[in-house]
Amino acid sequence: MVLTMLNEVQAPGDLIGLAPAELAAVAADIRQVIIESVERHGGHLGSNLGAVELTIALHRVFRSPHDILLWDTGHQTYPHKILTGRRGGFDDLRQRGGLSGYPSRDESEHDWIENSHASTVLSYAHGIATAQASQVGEGRRVVAVIGDGALTGGMAYEGLNNLGNSGTDCIVVLNDNGRSYAPTASRLGAGLLRMHPGRRGDPEIAIDLTGAGGEPPEFFETLGLRYSGPIDGHDIAAIERALLDASGRSGPQVIHVLTQKGRGHAAAEQDQVKRLHDTSVAKPGSYTVTFGETLLALAADDPRLVAITAAMPDSTGLLDFARLHPARCIDVGIAEQHAVTAAAGMAMGGLVPILAVYSTFLTRAIDQVVYDVGLHGLPVIFCLDRAGITGDDGASHHGLLDMVLLSKVPGITMFAPASLEELPVMLREAVAIVTGPTPGPVAIRWSKTLPPRAAAAEVGHGTAARLVRAGEDVCLIGIGKGLEAANEAATLLEHHGVAATVWDPRCIRPLDPVMLADAARHPYVVTVEDGLREGGIGTQVADRLASLTAGWPSTPRVEVLGTPCAFLAHGTPDQVRSAVGLDGPGVAASALALINARSLDTVGAHP
Repeated sequence: MVLTMLNEVQAPGDLIGLAPAELAAVAADIRQVIIESVERHGGHLGSNLGAVELTIALHRVFRSPHDILLWDTGHQTYPHKILTGRRGGFDDLRQRGGLSGYPSRDESEHDWIENSHASTVLSYAHGIATAQASQVGEGRRVVAVIGDGALTGGMAYEGLNNLGNSGTDCIVVLNDNGRSYAPTASRLGAGLLRMHPGRRGDPEIAIDLTGAGGEPPEFFETLGLRYSGPIDGHDIAAIERALLDASGRSGPQVIHVLTQKGRGHAAAEQDQVKRLHDTSVAKPGSYTVTFGETLLALAADDPRLVAITAAMPDSTGLLDFARLHPARCIDVGIAEQHAVTAAAGMAMGGLVPILAVYSTFLTRAIDQVVYDVGLHGLPVIFCLDRAGITGDDGASHHGLLDMVLLSKVPGITMFAPASLEELPVMLREAVAIVTGPTPGPVAIRWSKTLPPRAAAAEVGHGTAARLVRAGEDVCLIGIGKGLEAANEAATLLEHHGVAATVWDPRCIRPLDPVMLADAARHPYVVTVEDGLREGGIGTQVADRLASLTAGWPSTPRVEVLGTPCAFLAHGTPDQVRSAVGLDGPGVAASALALINARSLDTVGAHP
């Protein structure tokens, strides 16, 4: 790539003294780096393109890392990374061992929080600013950037309330692009922002306070935060003036800047769905697309069915549903806790709510799942996309906790498809359960990667497990994505003279007693799951087998395979699974080690 000015900026201090034309050239170069890197490696595009000028202004006014810059929705920090000495890392963006797609404390002293879940930064800011005001404080300024829809999350309002009430020194920059992943589900800024396409790369931003009745100033100032704005978020000089003015005052403040998501990239500016928020596209043959298609078919037969999304209708497969049934598709914004309890209310009122959400984001609302849905035994269906190891988005986006957490909800039914053809069967079964004589919550979890295809004879039914292959030496139970590894391991074990049984549990709560009885007849059992090992489904299989075989002269030895209790770094899903022994060779090796350990035990017992 040919850069006109960015090569001269190796650290934030290099921005000082640059003329306006040179700063514009830096902004253009940053956009070029981001576009070329994301096109090559994937990642977040629109949100970062909209934050370029804002980031330049922040680094010209404040002295990071001495001054503490905090970023909400960490997918808008690519410009920040570029300006803090990490431009070279964009050659390996989101690759195993390479630059993270989110802020990372391990990468740079300029990254204070590893924040890829939205609406948390104001709570961090309140805590850090409180520490700075204490006896241990060092007089550092605290600046928190929030936006890209994060003000639709309830935790952000809790942070605002406490910042305003405390009177603590803190500057909040509201990066208002009118969107989260999709257009923002909020009326807070209604009437403030009027975006017109204008010329390519030079859209008109018209500010109209009269249409909002001055709502944002009144809102923030009522909470105790001084408000200034709105300001054109692509005018570096205007942003700098506002930041300098704020830095000369004490107390909590809000600076409201208006930005255009996808700025400077025609494809992003013209994308009406998500402004190329990221480069992921639901592919034909994926679980996401199949879920959306099945949901449409079910909705046509049952007018009670409603779909709920937390600001991600596109990525969870709900776009067609929203277009055909707009009154039955509720986008609550980045507010998973509200989504779950609202679903509970809908179920109480006679609707059939289906909440489509990433696994990692549902765990933000586990309290509501347990006590607002589970305690009442309500018929809510949780559809968890990107469950298990997801890959290049890293530790915060792996969906490793859902099976551990949801399996502890009394009365819940849980499914894990191992092939594309299983998902429609399970979704229909879920609707049958929640509309049947003994309704209760249901969860279905599926992986991000393209699923295997299955013939009609290879698809299960109801809540019954499915016997895939029979053997006498070891029983492999492959849960969801784990079935692929179990099947591959069974083939590999044949070369060692080991005949393996393979089961697809399909329904992981409650577990099929037929499958458990068959597993109990084997001397060795290995469970494989794409989720946390401790407290997961495999441990429940082991507990059930122990109870089932209590008092038997010989009981099966069980090996539970799953992800460790650790934060797993980014990489492709296959790379990460291989690293933790959840691919075919890893499962086969664990099975052989289990068998050999029993053999050694036997030898040791009979010298």
